[in-house]
Amino acid sequence: MGIIQPVIRPPAEGGSFLLQVTTGCSGNKCNFCGAYLGKSFRIKDIKEIFDDIERGSITSKDRKRVFLLDGDALVIKNDVLIPILERLADSFPKLSRVSSYANGYNITKRSDNELKNLFLHKLTLIYMGLESGSQYILDKCGKVSRVEEMEEAVARTSKIGIKSSVIVILGLGGKKYSDIHVRDTIAALNRMQPRYLSFLSLMPVHGTGLYNEIKKGDFEELDSKGFLRESYEIIKGLHLNKTIFRANHASNYLPLEGRFPQDKEKLLDVLDMGLREEIMLKPEFLRIL
Repeated sequence: MGIIQPVIRPPAEGGSFLLQVTTGCSGNKCNFCGAYLGKSFRIKDIKEIFDDIERGSITSKDRKRVFLLDGDALVIKNDVLIPILERLADSFPKLSRVSSYANGYNITKRSDNELKNLFLHKLTLIYMGLESGSQYILDKCGKVSRVEEMEEAVARTSKIGIKSSVIVILGLGGKKYSDIHVRDTIAALNRMQPRYLSFLSLMPVHGTGLYNEIKKGDFEELDSKGFLRESYEIIKGLHLNKTIFRANHASNYLPLEGRFPQDKEKLLDVLDMGLREEIMLKPEFLRIL
């Protein structure tokens, strides 16, 4: 059958073979997310998945990386997921990494042995949407995964060897809860110590609950300076030991890349100049790596 559209993937997975093992997201209650509007959640039939792998092995045999679609691939239990990973290894001889989006509760419900088995079958990177370190804000947004679940998920996978790429959404608390968003996100990230960290800026999507709140005047969005201020304040409060940071998504007003801890002050200097409008907001001026 192939991929059922629409789909989303992280920018870093642009060269990966995309294997759709689920459609939609089992949570799918976040009021800011329009990725799977009108797309019901289901786990695809194993024969359907194997057929897609077979077709991919013909057209993309030399791919080294595979990304599991859609938004909730790890909802699949190990007794089904491991055979999928084994079939991928057999079909893609150069395979070095399998990655997936992950909800916190789909990690925490697994035993350490189950997580280790995923790692041994080359699932070595997960993308996790923390969105905000504030449980209050997450509750308002309708996100199913709790902050403590996501923190536990990152800690446990890290011990196994699975790297985490954590995503924060600037502006998710609006103007009213911006300070809470910043404060609690700093605390959560410092506890998580993710290998990768990325910032996105909130972009209201037509048809979502948040979009309707904005239209009714119940949610006041940040302006460009507000997004930059949140980015500055979060980075200022971070004490990360070994993290690659990116804020180069199209939604961001000021693209940034760097490494923690060594590039922290450089990132802050660039953001400070951006807040004072002393530089042109062009990526070529802002590359730290």
